[in-house]
This record gives sequence, C-alpha cells and structure tokens, in this order.
Amino acid sequence: MPDRDTLRRHADLVDRMASAQDIDLQEAAIHGDLTTDEISDAVLRCTDCPNPGHCAQFLARAAKPGNTPEYCRNQELFARLTP
Repeated sequence: MPDRDTLRRHADLVDRMASAQDIDLQEAAIHGDLTTDEISDAVLRCTDCPNPGHCAQFLARAAKPGNTPEYCRNQELFARLTP
C-alpha cells in the first residue's frame, strides 16, 4: 500500500489531470457520473505510474493539455468523463 505522501501526490496529479481535461471530479461524483470508489481507484492506479515526475512537468507546461500522456493509467476514465 502506498504511503500517505505518495497518495497525496497522486491524488493531486489525478485532480490536476482531470482539471486539464475540463473535468471536475467533485461535480462528476455529485451528478452520479463517478463514484468515490472510482476516484480512489484512479488515485491508486496513478500510484502505479512509472512517470509521476514527467506527468507533473506535463501539467506545468500546458495550461490545457487537452489529452493525457500516453502512459496515463486513467486515460479511459478521463475519456469517459470528458464533456
């Protein structure tokens, strides 16, 4: 199980990547498009990513990337939720 700092880092990356896709995870959960378990699963999938540093750089470079890096473990989830 990932430690607390790792979970926080990846929760932030998941939230930032979702925001970059114009997805508000909280709103999606409120509207029933996403469960809290799915958000937790997304964070856990993110912790398996071999490139969190690159992901953070990707997000810092582009205000609106419009897509996820090819290695993103949550591509399918973000594609499903993209408005």
